[in-house]
Amino acid sequence: MSTEPIVHEQQITAKPLRPQEGLGVLHLFYRINLAVWREKSSDDRAIALDYLETLIATARQQPQTQIVTLAMFARADLGFMVLTPDLHDLNALEKSIASSLGPDVLEPEFTYLSMTEKSEYTQKEEDYAQEIEKSEGLARGSAEAEAKLAVFRERIRHYTHDRLYPVLPEWEYFCFYPMSKKRAPGQNWYALNHAQRRELMGGHMRVGRTYAGRVRQLVTGSTGLDDWEWGVTLFAHDPYEIKAIVYEMRFDEVSNNYSEFGPFFNGLPLPLPEIYRRVLLV
Repeated sequence: MSTEPIVHEQQITAKPLRPQEGLGVLHLFYRINLAVWREKSSDDRAIALDYLETLIATARQQPQTQIVTLAMFARADLGFMVLTPDLHDLNALEKSIASSLGPDVLEPEFTYLSMTEKSEYTQKEEDYAQEIEKSEGLARGSAEAEAKLAVFRERIRHYTHDRLYPVLPEWEYFCFYPMSKKRAPGQNWYALNHAQRRELMGGHMRVGRTYAGRVRQLVTGSTGLDDWEWGVTLFAHDPYEIKAIVYEMRFDEVSNNYSEFGPFFNGLPLPLPEIYRRVLLV
């Protein structure tokens, strides 16, 4: 087996396919078929492991591309979280990872496609101007109000950019789960108007902000891309914080009345050689 990363013909001939904003995101969680793996010679196993490391290292050199490699708990063995701007690159990398250790070694347990997106519930400038006029008596156009609005614009610009083009933290614990909003009678999120949804999400986000510095959350959109509507990725230094934020959020009205959750996948972000040692016993 060659140790050079596979270059798919599509990468050479196809024009880049990039969303008008944001990045493509792919979560890949695999089981490893140890019986098939152990049938390989020691030389073939070594070549395969080197190949996968080279593949990931090469992909990480592409602009705006981030890859988290994961030693998974319980539901899977090996995981990847990939962010990259070109969907052809994302697709080619997915296929290369799947075949990297040889036929039938990596068995998909769960995969999820989504895109980074900005929130439709971000506070608008006009709403903030009305808020400070009402709470602080600062009339629109006054020097004091304009100074506050300048700070507000910069904060929203930074927040929006961080949602669309995040820098993933190198923290010790990882959790992912998909979710959707309910459409049940009396619990139809989409029957609420935007103002109602924004008010409810405001309370939801206030809970999340209390975990700033302890939990890093990335919500990616998957409507039309996968079976659920959003993917939620959480990073933390301490797994207790993951447990705490998910538990506290369950009492929030948005989660309690309007949300449905898929399976949870937990793992440890680690370099591939350490994952090999734990999972493949090499």
